[in-house]
Amino acid sequence: MSEAALACDEYFTWDNYRKWPDNERWEIIGGEAFSMAPAPSTRHQKIAARLTRFLEEHFEKHPCDVYIAPTDVKLSEDDVVQPDLLVVCEEDKVKETHIEGAPALIIEILSPSTAFYDRSRKLSLYAENGVAEVWLVTPYPHAVEIFVLDGKSYRLAVVYGRDDKLESRLFPELTIDLDKIFDFPIADSERIMLIKEGRPSYGKNAKD
Repeated sequence: MSEAALACDEYFTWDNYRKWPDNERWEIIGGEAFSMAPAPSTRHQKIAARLTRFLEEHFEKHPCDVYIAPTDVKLSEDDVVQPDLLVVCEEDKVKETHIEGAPALIIEILSPSTAFYDRSRKLSLYAENGVAEVWLVTPYPHAVEIFVLDGKSYRLAVVYGRDDKLESRLFPELTIDLDKIFDFPIADSERIMLIKEGRPSYGKNAKD
């Protein structure tokens, strides 16, 4: 969830990053610093909280840990990110102050201001560093895109909607009923047109 770059002509590293004020949130990609967006929306936070609960319950009996933002993930000396959620299955990657190296699973909850950044720079960075699976979650229209690592780039494995049961490719036993994740009201002003049986509908009577 990051926005404008701090300064394109300056180069920053992990050591620089560790000296910045604790009350400010930044990410570094390729030595370029990006300021984090303001506090996430309540809808974003609700989705994050619900996904965290499902993940925590699933991994309770597995050798993996779930972390939520803000958690620093150091992928290299000049790549430091704070994904919305992440799952780490290698104990030696968990340091006192941060995660060292690629998590097994990363989840990013998109917003209009950050979607391009997450889909372009961050997704490429995750692939380069070997993150096995990435979920991109769109709050509305409801969607979860699952990307799996295929060589040095990602392949879009599947796109799930609100009425679907999500199944992780990396963790086959991990399933989530997405109607329990996307269960929040949609204002009439933001409803999108739905196509049902060849007829357009604005979803007044449809399940949101």
